[in-house]
Amino acid sequence: MTGATPRAVIFGCAGMRLSAAERALFAQAQPWGAILFARNIETPEQLVALTSDLRDAVGRDMPVLIDQEGGRVQRMRPPYWRNWPPALEQCLHAHDPARAMYLRGRLIAAELRSCGLDVNCAPLADIARDITHPVLHNRCYGTAVDQVVAHARAMARGLMAGGVLPVLKHIPGHGRAQADSHLDLPVVSAAHVDLTQSDFAAFRALADLPLGMTAHVLFSQLDANLPATLSPTMIGLIRKEIGFQGLLMTDDISMHALNGPVSARGNAALAAGCDLVLHCNGDLNEMAELAETCPALEGGALARSDAALSLRSAPDDSDLAALDAEYARLSA
Repeated sequence: MTGATPRAVIFGCAGMRLSAAERALFAQAQPWGAILFARNIETPEQLVALTSDLRDAVGRDMPVLIDQEGGRVQRMRPPYWRNWPPALEQCLHAHDPARAMYLRGRLIAAELRSCGLDVNCAPLADIARDITHPVLHNRCYGTAVDQVVAHARAMARGLMAGGVLPVLKHIPGHGRAQADSHLDLPVVSAAHVDLTQSDFAAFRALADLPLGMTAHVLFSQLDANLPATLSPTMIGLIRKEIGFQGLLMTDDISMHALNGPVSARGNAALAAGCDLVLHCNGDLNEMAELAETCPALEGGALARSDAALSLRSAPDDSDLAALDAEYARLSA
């Protein structure tokens, strides 16, 4: 395994196997991690081969990420993997929802680890409201700060017990957004004091988690011009007011909430204080462009990366069949 310092970027790939061009780019660029989507997944055997090939291409034990929240956002699905209900449905209706979320995290982790995945882009600490856009609403873990914190903490604990690192999202809060940031830039006009008491409070209570993801949301009362991902003001708020000291990645830099070439977006995110640029669509030309502009990790970002990755561990020795049965009882 090489000792190359990883670059401040996470890449996707186009299909179910690495192309020769993708392999060469991964080897040269040395991204911090790779992220997989439904387009990359067919069978357990194929997924194991792909995660192995990704690590082989960079020559190190590179983190491999996925969005396996459950509900609408689950890249691994039946017949090989469990179909999970929407998180909000479970959190509002399960018997002992915090325990159910722990079990959900632990069982998801088992599925991920069996296929070579070791980072999950969950939990969410966004608060569901009547106005929350449908793209997010039933993915949330509750409608009040205390609910969201308890359930997100439980999900994170379950993932980590299963040897998978959690990614806290979407910092500093996406729940008030009434637009889909995949398509448009949401604008939240709430006052700072209101955000501090609700949206920001949920993330503040979870600020010790090792990895986090920003929100492509413009908070007009705090920075009238830039979405949080690109805003030095908002990244400063994430670090200081919210107190998140973990490794901070952008949401997908290719989403339509942001404008301009991906290289300019990536540079702006890093200049604002993000540690990693997340690029998901698998476009080889865009990835090559980012590889030219995203530097190797250094300084505080490298220290935060080392701290996060030091928490990767083997799964505990839980009886998964017993946990599965308990989860079924609580979710009935």
